Amino acid sequence: MNKIRISAVSYTNTKPFLYGIQHTDIINKIDLSLDIPSDCAQKLIDDVVDIGLIPVAAALSLPQWEIVSDYCIGAVGAVNSVFIFSNCDIKDVTAIQLDPQSRSSNNLARVLLKNHWQVNPEQVTNAADYAQSADEQTAFVQIGDRTFGKKQQYKYVYDLAEEWQKMTGLPFTFAAWIANKPIPQKFMDEFNESLKYGLDHREELFKELTMRDDFDLVDYLMVKIDYDLTADKKKALYLFHDYIKAL
Repeated sequence: MNKIRISAVSYTNTKPFLYGIQHTDIINKIDLSLDIPSDCAQKLIDDVVDIGLIPVAAALSLPQWEIVSDYCIGAVGAVNSVFIFSNCDIKDVTAIQLDPQSRSSNNLARVLLKNHWQVNPEQVTNAADYAQSADEQTAFVQIGDRTFGKKQQYKYVYDLAEEWQKMTGLPFTFAAWIANKPIPQKFMDEFNESLKYGLDHREELFKELTMRDDFDLVDYLMVKIDYDLTADKKKALYLFHDYIKAL
């Protein structure tokens, strides 16, 4: 059998999955690349890989797609790594700079701005330094490890998973394991077991991670990131797609 080509997100929230992949026999059956979320999605769209842990918004760009795992990158309430940072209240923001590494989170910000906060700031996609506020009323979206320890630096901080739950009553699914073609069921079952192995061995993973003084990695990977792709998370995924289509 040819190796299955897989792209996974390179952020800390994926490390439990990678631990499982690297400590089970599945590693010998795949070609694995680690990418930022937007590149992960593009590789699946371009058919450079067969499976990607992709931002769920990117599935809308695939002619064919299928969820191939019981696990995801999700959150029930605050996720603590997907934010809008601002120096003023969100209702007073006149421009928002979008994260170049993101697809789903930029779209989530757009959905929340329109439907939750009911504001319409200018959306900036090519800021010279998107993570610096150009003025008091410019906010920015930022995701992943670059947000660790940053909450204390801004007066107004909005956790997008938490705001989504306020708006919909549902958890949120940021990324899912998605294939762009049929994958043999035997492989999918074995892959799923490898991911479960990693989640079941997070305590061993923590011994390999460098802990931080300004961010609780254990709480993040044990509590804030909710990895089970539940029925409610699937419901949220499709609802999010509907919101995106209505933008």
